[in-house]
Amino acid sequence: MGRHPHVLVIPLPLQGHVAPLMKLSHKIVDHGIKVTFVNTEFIHAKVTASMARNDTLKLAESILKAMPGHFKDLIEKINQSNDDDQISCIIADTTIGSALEVAEKMGIKRAAFFPAAQEPWPFNFISQTWGSTVLPWSCPGDSKILNHFKLCNWLLCNSFYEYDSPACDLIPGIIPVGPLLLGNQLVSHAESFWPQDSTCLTWLDKQAMGSVIYVAFGSLASFSQKQYFDELALGLELISQPFLWVVRSDITDGPLAEFLHKVLDHPSIACFLSHCGWNSTLEGISMGVPFLCWPYFADQFHNKSYICDAWKIGLGLTPDENGFITRHEIKTKIETLFSDYVIKTIALKLKEMAKKSVTEVGSSFKNFESFIEQVKN
Repeated sequence: MGRHPHVLVIPLPLQGHVAPLMKLSHKIVDHGIKVTFVNTEFIHAKVTASMARNDTLKLAESILKAMPGHFKDLIEKINQSNDDDQISCIIADTTIGSALEVAEKMGIKRAAFFPAAQEPWPFNFISQTWGSTVLPWSCPGDSKILNHFKLCNWLLCNSFYEYDSPACDLIPGIIPVGPLLLGNQLVSHAESFWPQDSTCLTWLDKQAMGSVIYVAFGSLASFSQKQYFDELALGLELISQPFLWVVRSDITDGPLAEFLHKVLDHPSIACFLSHCGWNSTLEGISMGVPFLCWPYFADQFHNKSYICDAWKIGLGLTPDENGFITRHEIKTKIETLFSDYVIKTIALKLKEMAKKSVTEVGSSFKNFESFIEQVKN
């Protein structure tokens, strides 16, 4: 009898990368495959501690430089421990291409996992379709990521073909297996770097259907006192609608809070004021919630273009001549979103598409089952 599959999963140690790979790992385990998730207590402690200093990107960069040698040692240690326990496949975040290089040199099957929206896109396609406004966030390391794609046996992504087909068609061999949050309903706090507080659900139960504005800016975004409180807070106050606002300790001097994605699925939620991170984007789509887009950096601007221009399920906030999103801009866009039934209708259609994709007749379900069979064989 052959060895049982043993998959080693390694994410970039940032919230938006760890969470989807943790969900993917749970799905793999559900198919009887052993998974080792590489995120040491030391790294986890460093990541969470560094959030208060906003140096997570520097931390991630230093980890990437030191990781290859330690990663190889870890694989060798596991392989020497038990003949039936040897690593048969490595799934690595696309930003950790050195892990794929190590796996290739050791003759181990490898899958790259892309946790964000489908990019890099061919330059001419981006410029013709999205316009120059989405180009500044492209990273110098994109060419390296493309080279790392060539090292993998599979390229997985947290998306689904039905609503991301143009991007999927442009990237040969890509395998959409998302939205992962719909494919695994296991309740676990291990995916979050912050304590999660579900007491808000009781408050939401008391609110009218479709009346609450949900405000959350992810794990990295930070704003000035003037922007965050003087404009955002007063803009929300001008609306005279109930709102639920996630406030991290590092984003201001406020209390620490992070809520489960169950919030977005609550019938009282009317819209999602979001930074447009890919995980948040998928959550909003999967729950049929219209977006008010306030991107902060990187691919979030690209995701905003998807939301507002391609899918037409949200509106973007426009800065004034001083670069601030004013309270009046916030008030106007929220009022417009509340009265736009076309956006809500499209959002609900996307929700049904997302749910279908992870059922037995859905594309993501079939893609994942095929991937699992290949890993086992």
